[in-house]
Amino acid sequence: MDEPQQNLWQFMSEQSDKLLNQTFQHLGLTFISLFLAVAIGLPLGILIARKRKLSGSVLAVAGILQTIPSIALLGFMIPLLGIGAKPAIVALLIYALLPIIRNTYTGIVGISAEVKEAAMAMGMSKMQILFKVELPIAMPVILAGIRTATVINVGVATLASYIAAGGLGEFIFGGISLNNTNMILAGAIPAALLAIILDAALAVIQKTDFKKIRRFLYVFPVILLALSTFYLLPKAYGSSLTAGFTPEFMGRRDGDLGLKKEYGLKIHTIVISDAVMYKAAYEKELDVISGYSTDGRLKAFDLTILKDDKGIFPPYYAAPIVRESSLKKFPALEQTLNLLSGKITDSVMTDLNYRTDYLKQTPERVAKDFLIKNDLYKAPRGGKKGLIRIGSKIFGEQYILAEMYRMLIQGNTDYEVATKTGLGGTKICFDALTNDQIDFYPEYTGTGLIVLLKPDPKIFKRITHNKDSTYQYVSKQFSQQFKIKWLKPIGFNNSYALMMRRKQSKDLNVTTITTLQQYLDKN
Repeated sequence: MDEPQQNLWQFMSEQSDKLLNQTFQHLGLTFISLFLAVAIGLPLGILIARKRKLSGSVLAVAGILQTIPSIALLGFMIPLLGIGAKPAIVALLIYALLPIIRNTYTGIVGISAEVKEAAMAMGMSKMQILFKVELPIAMPVILAGIRTATVINVGVATLASYIAAGGLGEFIFGGISLNNTNMILAGAIPAALLAIILDAALAVIQKTDFKKIRRFLYVFPVILLALSTFYLLPKAYGSSLTAGFTPEFMGRRDGDLGLKKEYGLKIHTIVISDAVMYKAAYEKELDVISGYSTDGRLKAFDLTILKDDKGIFPPYYAAPIVRESSLKKFPALEQTLNLLSGKITDSVMTDLNYRTDYLKQTPERVAKDFLIKNDLYKAPRGGKKGLIRIGSKIFGEQYILAEMYRMLIQGNTDYEVATKTGLGGTKICFDALTNDQIDFYPEYTGTGLIVLLKPDPKIFKRITHNKDSTYQYVSKQFSQQFKIKWLKPIGFNNSYALMMRRKQSKDLNVTTITTLQQYLDKN
């Protein structure tokens, strides 16, 4: 029988320390970027209010920058600033600029000419007019811009976890990958509350008479700077080495949770996207990372796998999982997909991944070359006897497998094919499959077992000692519970693994996860 399911409150209580740390990081990122945005945006708004010929250009540039998708903007920052807080802060700063610049400009130019003329007639200098007339009158509009920028930053800061900058996004993206609603809500609810509370606080300030809050506004930048130090609080503790784990790995039984339980592993950990994790290890920004045993970047960045000497990582043999209704609808599908069975070993998959991950060859080219080499490629028939929809997760190996299956179906059947690649993590792919949005996608026995079936620990321990018992269990349970069939395994085992730079592993004499923990205990 499965373990009792946790409710949201139990999960948040259990994860309270981590939740508090991530909230501090989230606040720190928000206020650091907001401080810089006010420091840059306010003077710029004043400048274009004085020199209105510049207003169109400045506002247009700020507007264009804000239209860049958040993930793309973070991606652009990585080659320039690396990973961590710096690229996240710059991206948040860019998103906060437009409302601050625009509202400062609008607030000042909206002041009637008679008021300014009266101030000049009283003998005020331009600087005195700015600080004693224009800014006080424009302050409600300026504060409205800061309110908007604050709410934007709280929302966008959830993406910072993708580049190891921390924040509440760690829970959200981990929950999406693990099909864990409690984890998603544990990150989403605090983020929403932060946005509501900060917006309400600034709304009160905005509606207060300027004379009553003048002193407060003078120290407002200092307050922002002080609140920015929240980001540093979670870094007050750590270890001699730093690990980078993906959001999904952090919440898995065969991930960070298992490492702590079975090995007692205590290492300073940051959450990071798989897309930048390997390069961060290569560039010595991380010492230990969670990775995949057939990943091509192992070879590209000269990383080595630490032996899992206590066996917490179950078998992860890849196989297509297909809706049983789709197999009935497309009789030739199962035989066609099984053409790939047993054809790809661990070393072959590593080489294929290396070509896409490091040599930047397209998955289509890599897939076609493999099929041709193994006499599996046939020219497309151009059939029209029904549409088969192939899904995939969002990493290179899945793209390669999806392309192979597309070519096999087109060359061996009269069916049409549509690929829906890059669907995200396990939850999104599996939901798409069960909701009849796709017909099949490549899955891994370990993921099916831990993420989707979530068996009792006793069952887990009993069936994960070898690949065949794991495959048989998930195959039987998927058919009974979901009406989904596991076809024959492709051949390779892409299990989770801990990795280090090969030279560092040799220098520290760390070759297993046990020796890693022993090193951390001594240092």
